[in-house]
This record gives sequence, C-alpha cells and structure tokens, in this order.
Amino acid sequence: MAKRSDYLTWDEYFMGVALLSSYRSKDPNTQVGACIVNEHNKIMSVGYNGFPVGCSDDEFPWEREGEAIDTKYPYVCHAELNAILNNAGADLRGCRIYVALFPCNECAKAIIQCGIREVVYLSDKYADSPMTRASKRMFRAAGVQLRKLTPTRSSIVIALDEEKV
Repeated sequence: MAKRSDYLTWDEYFMGVALLSSYRSKDPNTQVGACIVNEHNKIMSVGYNGFPVGCSDDEFPWEREGEAIDTKYPYVCHAELNAILNNAGADLRGCRIYVALFPCNECAKAIIQCGIREVVYLSDKYADSPMTRASKRMFRAAGVQLRKLTPTRSSIVIALDEEKV
C-alpha cells in the first residue's frame, strides 16, 4: 500500500493552524490568527486578535469608526503579538511566523525584536497603507524574509463529527 499523496505541506499545515486559531477571535469584523514555528517544524506558539487578559470583550468597544478611544484599535492585541507573548519565554530566534494578514508596523517591531526571521502570509490587502509600508521597510532593514503563501488547495475541512474520526 502506498502512502497518501494528498497530505498537507508544512506551509499549509502551519497556515491552517493560524487560521484555526483565528476562530477564537471575537472581533466581529476581522479575525486573524498566527502560528510561530521553529526550524525543526515544531509549533512554538499560537495567538489570535483580541483584548488583553482582564479586559472584558463585553465592556470594551468593537467599533471601527468614531473617536479613537471609542474604537477597538487602542485596545486590541494583534494575533502576532499574542503569539509572541503566549510563547512562555522560549527563544524565538530563527523562527518563522504564519499569519493570514500581513503584519502591521507594531507587530513588525515585535517580530523583529524577538528574532523571528521569516513572515509567511496569505493576504496583503493593506499593502498601500503607511503602516504596512513601514512594516516592510523595517523587515527589509532587519533582514526578515517575507513570503506570500500560494496554497495548493482552497480549503482544509476539519470535521468535529465523532463518526468521521
């Protein structure tokens, strides 16, 4: 019997973990997940966008427009930063991070500071924004590799039905 030929590539597997993590986000507009992986293809940490621990998602705003203080932007911790902070102190130097949405400038700083060497992303829909342009400038200066993932499949189905196991 031959082995399966339709198994996930490492890139699809880790991006799938990042996307699955995004399902934990309670943000009504944008759900992002991140997965940090070391050079041995071991998952070091995962994260998703949401409010900091102790800041109730029922009491803080989810709005995208209005006075800055009344929007989600000053409060939400992005998936990349959460993945870095969730890591429990292990060395992330030389790791790569998988994220659906290209990192903002604030996350880029954290990615660079902890020594992550590669960013693998699906979407760069804010490519022309000043914050994304700043991210790319910092990544280039720091020697962080950027790679847009082109998946070989359009979906990964996870069945939670006991009979399918």
